[in-house]
Amino acid sequence: MNKTDKKTLEEIIRVDHAGERGAIKIYEGQLLALKTFKQDEDLKKKIEEMKEHEKEHFEFFEKEINRRDIKPTRLLPLWDIMGVALGFGTAMLGKKAAMLCTASVEEVIDDHYKNQTYKLKEDEKDLKKKIEKFRQDELDHKDIAYEEGATKKGLYKILDNVIKTSSRIAIAISEKY
Repeated sequence: MNKTDKKTLEEIIRVDHAGERGAIKIYEGQLLALKTFKQDEDLKKKIEEMKEHEKEHFEFFEKEINRRDIKPTRLLPLWDIMGVALGFGTAMLGKKAAMLCTASVEEVIDDHYKNQTYKLKEDEKDLKKKIEKFRQDELDHKDIAYEEGATKKGLYKILDNVIKTSSRIAIAISEKY
């Protein structure tokens, strides 16, 4: 039987655990801005719905971390702060920026999850199925973000690049540490 390398498996679970928690923190930051400074009930509802999916994903990886005795990334506290700050900041910039944040992160996660499915072997087909399901949820979030006004025109292109680059760096670090 073709087995997934232990190190690869630990990296996949560690980074996905951190990423799903990061998504929750981004949405929490956006909701904080929407509840305190920006009054947009429609946007708040959509973000709360997407946050619920992220909580489902996070809870799955939290169980995997514990069940498989994998150490989470040591940088979770930093990612928490940065996630809330990113979410809060993009929501304060307005609906287009908040939705671009979701779209940009989800585009990175789409590639990330797709690449992980190639690394998982027959012994991890259940994990692979979960990641494929979560990837589809993330693609749905990206579609919602564009439907709600995400754009990469003008200065938003710079924001898109910053968010994507930051996400890729966080992924690379969280896999290893």
